[in-house]
Amino acid sequence: MRFLPEEEQRRRLAACFPRSELTLEQLWVRYFALGGSLSLLELDAYLNGLTTLPRVDRDMLAHAVNERLDELTGPARAPYSHPARDGKPLHGPLRALVDLLEGAHRAPPERLPAVVAEAGRALDLAIDVYLADYDQRTLVPLRPGAAEFDIETTLAGEVFRHAGTTVARDGPAPVLWTILLDGVERLGVLKIVPADGADPDDVVLQEQCRWLATLLGHLVTVTTQYGDGLDARRRRRQRSSPAELLWQSLPPLTGATESVVVGASVQPAYDLCGTVFDYALSENRAQLALFDASPRAGGAYTAVVTALAAYRAARHDGAALAGQFAAVGAEVGAGPAVTGVLAELDVRTGVLRWLAAGHPAPLLVRGGEVLPAVGSAAAGFGGGGGPVVEARLEPGDLVALCSRGVGDTRDAAGEPFGRARIAAQLGADPGELPPEIARRLTRAVLSHGDELRHDAGVLVARWVPR
Repeated sequence: MRFLPEEEQRRRLAACFPRSELTLEQLWVRYFALGGSLSLLELDAYLNGLTTLPRVDRDMLAHAVNERLDELTGPARAPYSHPARDGKPLHGPLRALVDLLEGAHRAPPERLPAVVAEAGRALDLAIDVYLADYDQRTLVPLRPGAAEFDIETTLAGEVFRHAGTTVARDGPAPVLWTILLDGVERLGVLKIVPADGADPDDVVLQEQCRWLATLLGHLVTVTTQYGDGLDARRRRRQRSSPAELLWQSLPPLTGATESVVVGASVQPAYDLCGTVFDYALSENRAQLALFDASPRAGGAYTAVVTALAAYRAARHDGAALAGQFAAVGAEVGAGPAVTGVLAELDVRTGVLRWLAAGHPAPLLVRGGEVLPAVGSAAAGFGGGGGPVVEARLEPGDLVALCSRGVGDTRDAAGEPFGRARIAAQLGADPGELPPEIARRLTRAVLSHGDELRHDAGVLVARWVPR
């Protein structure tokens, strides 16, 4: 850091002092209040060029004069021994974060790739953003001309499926792939190439990239709400009007606290018609719901949106499980047939309570095995719901709420997907993330089905007590 020469600082300070309209004694009092320890005689000698002072004392004197100048009309200020640093960092992680924040301020969504590229340059990185399409089959690049990646078969897709980070060294330069998250929701992946030959395995570099990805994930979600640029990139085809309404009504596909992780998936993504889900997470409990109006026909989407709105209103008002069930029944009892299941998990004790209306009970998975079914479902929401069913979970257990379309979807030969296939998908990998379990299960249903008469929706929660 360059410092102002001592004599130049003294000369300019002495020139500013008369304009402060302070007496020598008043200047000394202000200097003393700032922590100065020199005598009045020493201060006088310095101003007259008869002695020298340590840099810290010179700066305290300058500050005392400047405080007085600020009280007046703001004439030229006394200089400090070194210039004030630029508030904006010139390089490094903080500069990258500042570039993201400033670049995204009032920027339309389609400008985000350029903002990310600028932030990457502050870290000597070339960064490409890939977002998962709404069908969660493909990772779509935001940079025009870049290649897409299949989620099931590529390294980038593996990073997305496992929400991880990996380094690829099979190209001309090593590439760091890392998950792009908004909180805990998977949005896509980042492709990061160090421009200065840095090692992508460096833990410090990976930590810096994680900070960048965290902020970028939030910006992707926020900017998507203010324009169609990013949304259009994620769409592979036109979305039907019912599907548009239902998607706007859904919460994020992933939610989590320290005690529970929730993941969901609904298909067909672009022709969704009669299935919605919801959840609410708090310090003490996780509330889960899934509503289904089948078969896929006109009016189904308005019926499930009505059920969802009634459930949310009752939940927001603090109604217990039975009250939520009754509130839904009061809205949809006389309309098209709506089935559903409402559940509540005490995340402190692992006690799961639920009510079902014409709907499969929640599936409980422990150690990769689906437990025997417990309880029975009421005929519909209009009948009062019957007694609340309870089960006690063990740490790591899964709870899965499935729409009727998951088990009832049939192949060309008429064979339904069935409970056995659902159980195999839920128990395939006991350590897998709930959002990936849900995605994989609905993909398997689509692959099995010859024609979907019912939407395939699943809401999966894993209890992971602290």
